[in-house]
Amino acid sequence: MAYTDTYSQPDAADPVLSEERVLGLARAAAPSVSRVTAVDETGGEARAYICDQGVVVKTQRPPRLRPRTSLEKEALILDRIADQVSLPVPRVLGYGRDGDVEYLVMTQIPGLALEGATLAGSARMAVLEALGATLRRIHQLDQTDMVGSGLVPGDSSAADLRRRLTAGFDDTIAALGTDPRWADAIDLPLVAAQCLARLPSEISPVVLHSNPGPEHCFVDVASGDFTGLIDFGDAYRSHPALDVRSWVSVDDSRHMLHGYRSLGPLPQDFEQVWRAGLLLTEFRLAARGHREPAALASTVAELLES
Repeated sequence: MAYTDTYSQPDAADPVLSEERVLGLARAAAPSVSRVTAVDETGGEARAYICDQGVVVKTQRPPRLRPRTSLEKEALILDRIADQVSLPVPRVLGYGRDGDVEYLVMTQIPGLALEGATLAGSARMAVLEALGATLRRIHQLDQTDMVGSGLVPGDSSAADLRRRLTAGFDDTIAALGTDPRWADAIDLPLVAAQCLARLPSEISPVVLHSNPGPEHCFVDVASGDFTGLIDFGDAYRSHPALDVRSWVSVDDSRHMLHGYRSLGPLPQDFEQVWRAGLLLTEFRLAARGHREPAALASTVAELLES
């Protein structure tokens, strides 16, 4: 949950691969692929080449290479999910490096990202609840291979969690402190202290998706049903409650939590960590200009009082 990213080679060339080269990568894993139908650059760190036969070739964009993102990590996690449970996530067909290109070949999740769908009300709620239930099943996977791989960074203890959240609050409070409107509306250090005081003394870290929001949650455009979750390249290990959140709204996160809870009672202290993660997300959105003081003050009061 670092506030900023450092890209290791920001000046590297970032060419779109030729169709011939993409098809060569795809056919090594899926021989029936015959053409590239679209190029999707909305992911930022990666570029996705959409092929026929329901195949996607995902490549790392060289100037967007950063420590927390890894196609190798994504391939590992998707493979471990496939080994243990049937879930609507991409299935890995191949992973490797071809010269200067790191690539992942996988199946395509059908439908449209929720952020681009015209779902509202109960239909949107149902999708977010299905997403929350999917996250819980992912968190319940055996973690041994993923932890042992050394590919998934993150927290190993409650102390790690506390240090990371403390740093996140400190960063955002410093950013917001330059605007006097925030000091008038909210005692930001007090809110951070209250959140940190409620963190558990022990945790059992799991592999988290990291950003299971509307841009990575897919739906069927005709029925409105949840069809799957994509993009595990930023996965890290920490308390599972930190995964049950959306950068869009607190209400989205509440619906995700409802779906998560549908598979059984929440572990002790789960909601305390969930609220801390939500409030840190709201602080960060405020620091980026996406929240106003009065609105954030209302959200803070509601979450802390509950």
